[in-house]
Amino acid sequence: AFPLQKATAARTGKVMGEFTQLYEQQYPVALFNKMRFELEANGGPQSQLLQRKAPLEDKSIFSGNLFQYLEENKKWRNRFFFIPDSHVVNYYENKLAHERGLHPKGTINCAGYRVLSSVEKYLELLETTLPGVKAKPGSSPGLKCATQFPILLWHPYARHQYFCVTTEKEQQKWLAVFQDCIRHCNNGLSEECKVQTPAFTDSVRLYRQAHDQYSTWEMMCGTPQQILANLVMETLVPELREPIAARLKGKPFEKQRNWIWNQRQILLSQVGAQYEAVVQKCEASRPLLEASIRTDMDQIITSKEHVTNKIALVMPKAEKLLKASIQPYINSILEALMEPTSRGFSEVREVFFRELVEMSKNTLNGGSKEKLGEQMERISMLAFHPVKMQSCYEKVENLHLEGLQQRFDVSSTSVFVQRAQILMREQMDNAVYTFEQLLHQSMEGQGGEDLCKTIQRCQDRVIKKYDYDSSTVRKKFFREALLQIFIPYMLKQLTPTVTPELPKFKDLIFEDFSRFILVENIFEEVVLQSIMKDIMMAVKEAAVQRRHNLYRDSIVLTNSDPNLLLLADSAPIDWGSQYGNEKDRTDGSESQKRRKQVVSMIQLDGTQVLPHESCLEVPGVCDISEEGQDGDSTVPASSGPHQDKAVPLTNGTSQPEGSLEKAIAPTPQETRPGPSKAEPQQEEAKKSEGHVEGSPQDAAIESAIKEIENAVSGEELLSEDEGQELAKVVSISPEAHRQMGEDVSGSPQTTVPEPAATNLHSHGNTSGSAHTNEEVGAKSVSEGQMTDHSNLVTGEGLSGEQATSYPAAGGEV
Repeated sequence: AFPLQKATAARTGKVMGEFTQLYEQQYPVALFNKMRFELEANGGPQSQLLQRKAPLEDKSIFSGNLFQYLEENKKWRNRFFFIPDSHVVNYYENKLAHERGLHPKGTINCAGYRVLSSVEKYLELLETTLPGVKAKPGSSPGLKCATQFPILLWHPYARHQYFCVTTEKEQQKWLAVFQDCIRHCNNGLSEECKVQTPAFTDSVRLYRQAHDQYSTWEMMCGTPQQILANLVMETLVPELREPIAARLKGKPFEKQRNWIWNQRQILLSQVGAQYEAVVQKCEASRPLLEASIRTDMDQIITSKEHVTNKIALVMPKAEKLLKASIQPYINSILEALMEPTSRGFSEVREVFFRELVEMSKNTLNGGSKEKLGEQMERISMLAFHPVKMQSCYEKVENLHLEGLQQRFDVSSTSVFVQRAQILMREQMDNAVYTFEQLLHQSMEGQGGEDLCKTIQRCQDRVIKKYDYDSSTVRKKFFREALLQIFIPYMLKQLTPTVTPELPKFKDLIFEDFSRFILVENIFEEVVLQSIMKDIMMAVKEAAVQRRHNLYRDSIVLTNSDPNLLLLADSAPIDWGSQYGNEKDRTDGSESQKRRKQVVSMIQLDGTQVLPHESCLEVPGVCDISEEGQDGDSTVPASSGPHQDKAVPLTNGTSQPEGSLEKAIAPTPQETRPGPSKAEPQQEEAKKSEGHVEGSPQDAAIESAIKEIENAVSGEELLSEDEGQELAKVVSISPEAHRQMGEDVSGSPQTTVPEPAATNLHSHGNTSGSAHTNEEVGAKSVSEGQMTDHSNLVTGEGLSGEQATSYPAAGGEV
């Protein structure tokens, strides 16, 4: 309705007008603080670990299929989802559309969202967005999930998203991936922008304080455009709730919800344009501002200190408030923060240690440098693997600060949890990257040394540095969290009495310096300094007592490892191309064109799958395998007759194929064939490209003919005994002939074996005839009579689980 649009435009203009004025005031102050910090160079403890510049270059996070509820046609559809390194979720009609480079049907920026696995929890949050509207599971088609494993994305102002999968394992994996996307997108303000980011955050904070809202940390979710849109919606929705309900006829629940979603989408472009305009205006004035600061730096600092001392003298109430309401609670709140956070960082250390111990075991059991390259490819992306890191993140989610909401007006602890999780991921990546550089340097300089000892030495060196860095990062996090709890409370208590007295201090500032010195900012700095001393003391006492493995700042000297700093600017290491096998090296340029995937998508055997399959195997490099699958390895088929080839095992050792075949000779209960990993991928690829295949029996006949031709290639004539042995291996029962519609009167050479798996979606359904033939094949292979037929090794004669562990050549685990 036109009146609603007019009211919305008026409110948007008012909010952005106030914000623009604040930003123009805060920009010179932020520029002065940056230049002063660079001049005084009062940096904190130096990091002992190296930091990667572009950790996700040429990588993607995840891809797979989900059932998505579509608002436009009120139906569930199977969609292919692809999550690039930006953590923005893209979805396509199918996987073929993505492979062809088509534009996605839609994108989801997860900033500010919450991911849920319960419809009941979703309804509770929905009522907080639209008070007075009682939503029920039956009132929205999106809440009638197609399966019992829903995944729901909730946002107070943005469009909600509804997904579902078919298994609990899929649900847990997608929940971890979406949570990681939310964490990454929430951290949308770049810390590299030393002027724009502080000016923006201070402007948002001062705007909300002017409207009696002092807690700001939870608002900083996403890019500046998203934060400003939420800032407008925060005041717009309460004001227009009644006019919206009166004018939008029909179902009030869906009408109001859709109006809010559409209005925020319009605001994103409007506030984004206005924000870019004010930023460009301030950046244009930056050269003149910098020249003034350089000329009058000393005078500006002296003037600011003078005003600071004057304001501090008129704030006796601050000391009283600090002693009565803050100091008694600092230690208890700090302890509540330290325990789950320290457990999370300890779990990061443990996960990193376990991965390196597993790599050392494989190396000790005979692993080569090629095997080491494969393992390092997986470990290099450990920090960005949401499923692997989930155990670390869960430790911090137990953070509970009971009583804070009532006493200090802390709305939620989720902002502290997400901040700690982001720091944990950064520390894990720093540790992994430092280990990569040290190991690579050691392998180049000491190629003949024992590889296991080299790994152990680099591991111990990195873990010591991680212990120190994690202590430094945690102490900084504790100080920031305590300030975010106490400062808004103190400002709310002091502002009504102090603010009327602030204008008189403006007369103490020279007009030339008034752009760089604001009494409002000085007032907040005085409040911060009054409480900072007690917070620093509490954190220092915890470090002295070594509580939760916190170190004192002086325990490690600065630049304690100068040789390590020389590796800081080294080029990224491509382990696959440098230490992979010969085929990987020759195809290096081809593999680099593909985006390697951090998280692997694995379809569990024996699970129920809906039509069109909710989770398809994604071809490509699976950099880090899932829990319980770290030991999977590929056993290639024999490349020719009478070839005795070494086969790699799970523990890194190898042995000839003959001994392996004897070790895995199937019992009658284990001879049910299962599909290999390569078969579903090839089948799906052919379907997506539009190929029309014949029946499974025709494919089996062609496969058998090729197998027989390969077996007799190079031989002009087989002896009678050899022909009988060949017939025993490739023959099938008359019952199987009748099932395929074949004539059983032919010679043994014209008979064909039953395919290992004619139905890609049925696991373990085989006939008794195939069962008999596999026993015969296993017997002949174990006796060494047919070493050139490797159907057992390639997985055709194994159970579904064994076929997954030992796939055919070219398959991927």
